[in-house]
Amino acid sequence: MCLLEVNIGEIFNDLFNSMGFMQGDYKNYIMLAISFVLMFLAIVKKFEPMLLLPIAFGMFLINIPGAERVLWGEYPPDSHAYDDVYNRGLLWYMYYGVEKVIYPPIIFLGIGAMTDFGPLIANPKSMLIGAGAQLGIFVAFILASLLGFSAAAAAAIAIIGGADGPTAIMVTSKLAPDLISAIAIAAYSYMALIPIIQKPLMRLLTTKKERAIKMKPLRQVSKLEKILFPVIVTLVVGIILPDSISLLGMLMLGNLFKESGVVDRLSTQAQNGLMNTITIFLGISVGCKAKGEMFLQLETLGIIGIGLFAFILGTIGGLLVAKIMCKVTKGQINPLIGSAGVSAVPMAARISEDVGREYDPQNHLLMHAMGPNVAGVIGSAIAAGVLLACFA
Repeated sequence: MCLLEVNIGEIFNDLFNSMGFMQGDYKNYIMLAISFVLMFLAIVKKFEPMLLLPIAFGMFLINIPGAERVLWGEYPPDSHAYDDVYNRGLLWYMYYGVEKVIYPPIIFLGIGAMTDFGPLIANPKSMLIGAGAQLGIFVAFILASLLGFSAAAAAAIAIIGGADGPTAIMVTSKLAPDLISAIAIAAYSYMALIPIIQKPLMRLLTTKKERAIKMKPLRQVSKLEKILFPVIVTLVVGIILPDSISLLGMLMLGNLFKESGVVDRLSTQAQNGLMNTITIFLGISVGCKAKGEMFLQLETLGIIGIGLFAFILGTIGGLLVAKIMCKVTKGQINPLIGSAGVSAVPMAARISEDVGREYDPQNHLLMHAMGPNVAGVIGSAIAAGVLLACFA
């Protein structure tokens, strides 16, 4: 009887010690609170819920005290995926696609299959706006270098300014893999929070008269032009910057699926099932790296701050180029489309449309904004190629 009592006591003692209350600290609870805020923004405010909700829930899961041991598993840091001796959790396997840069090119394949390059082909001047929106990347690189980060780490941090999560993951995995969680979370969080970040800047840097400008309809682009565009861009950029080909090539392949009209099943799968699946895996994988003890550090918070600065500068760069083009064309271009020069497609283009319609419900800027928006996607991939060529 005494032995039974001792065993029961030990069982309850082990059970109590295994509870999360005995393992977490205040940082976990701060991150849990942040995850609740992000879920609120995704569900109630509908701020890019397909992106923000899985990120927020991944953050929520990993910060439940005691959950990391189950979700990530227990294994030595230098063990390999094919080594079955150690116990790995679900999130470890999901994150492998981020660590080995598997998810980003697949995401670009889906983006390409969903994207119409027609507005950019019809108005090639949009490339100037996309180029101007890369300002944040290069200014942030200088700032991060001045703050003591290595050149490779500064390049990885700066790419946040392109507002392109897959590109940020690819560049960081090659240049500064130890920073991948902080940079990926910052990049995807700012993409999801575009309505909050961009709208005040758009109102600040444009006049009421400029916001009301109506642009002429774009010319009709032929099917031949749409088919040749992804092939030519891949060839030209690939020859000049081979480091950008994994992202840009998959982007253009997806677009070729769409525009060729002969592989509808592949195009549909890339746009829907494949894209949705990888978005879930990528969102949860990014969010689950936001563990309190790692995330709430001065270096991580500094990275997030520089990333926000880069994203703001990217938006400003696009707006300023669009304002210059407005002046040069004597009011034929609405500067609001400049904010779409960042790579967050089609989110940034929709914000240009929304702000324009606030001042004139009949003013539709979406298709005009899609030109700079897809130019921003290409521009961020090219910028990534430049940084990788210089610092990898």
